[in-house]
Amino acid sequence: MKVILSRKGFDSEFGGYPSPILPNGQMISLPIPDQNEELRYSDVMAGDLACYDLMRDLMPSIKSSNERIDLSNDFGCHLDPDIFKNAIHREPNWRPLFGQVDAAQGHLQKQDVRRDDLFLFFGSFRKTRNDDGKLAYDPHEKEMHVIFGYLQIGDIIKVDQKFDVPEWMSYHPHANNARKSNETNTIYVARDHLRA
Repeated sequence: MKVILSRKGFDSEFGGYPSPILPNGQMISLPIPDQNEELRYSDVMAGDLACYDLMRDLMPSIKSSNERIDLSNDFGCHLDPDIFKNAIHREPNWRPLFGQVDAAQGHLQKQDVRRDDLFLFFGSFRKTRNDDGKLAYDPHEKEMHVIFGYLQIGDIIKVDQKFDVPEWMSYHPHANNARKSNETNTIYVARDHLRA
């Protein structure tokens, strides 16, 4: 079994700040901004709150395409990897997904990544605290890199124009028509159960 470390979520380049570690210790990996996506930060849940609500407390703007843009509740996001069941409304057959394309997918292919190999996802995080009912970064804590999730590969699917995307997968950013035209577009589907 191969173990692949994959950096995902907000950082200084994508989003412009680290993902939060809530006061209760829960890590929320914020999906990177993508205005071309239908899914919005207001659609993605982090516990009882939408990611948009957490982000609005932390920063009034985000970094997208190398510029700072005011955050609004209709700002699009790239939910990938999508590994947390309660992040959005799910179809009954949903399984965790991770998409790759272009050079990133080419590298995985050259390394012969296959079924039962394991992705470990890490990202930039920083602890937060409640300041008068508002979430804020703790000034006494530094940004750190943390493993926040995993996906053990069950299936590897080349998602091109010929692939008939099942309904439970249709929301995923690598299942849309724009990416289906890229011959390297691939979705990794999680196993039903972790295997040693």
